[in-house]
Amino acid sequence: MNTMPAQELKRRGIAAVDDLIAEGDVHVIRNNRPQYVVMSEERYQELLADADEAYLARVRTSLTEVKTGKVRKFATADELLSALDVIDAE
Repeated sequence: MNTMPAQELKRRGIAAVDDLIAEGDVHVIRNNRPQYVVMSEERYQELLADADEAYLARVRTSLTEVKTGKVRKFATADELLSALDVIDAE
């Protein structure tokens, strides 16, 4: 993990990050704790794409569970609560 004190970033500006970012994300330490992460635009776009793919995978799984009958539907909240009571009793 690349780390840099916030004071160095404040003193040198973004130039302080340039050398480290070639090796990966840079964690900026403030008050002895990681507070910020500086990353390349390419890495940021990868993270966004990964998050979108994970979201789509969850939606696909949910739709499959609905189609295969793994999801139960309840007409009222009381029916749902009764079903939950049965599950808790097991």
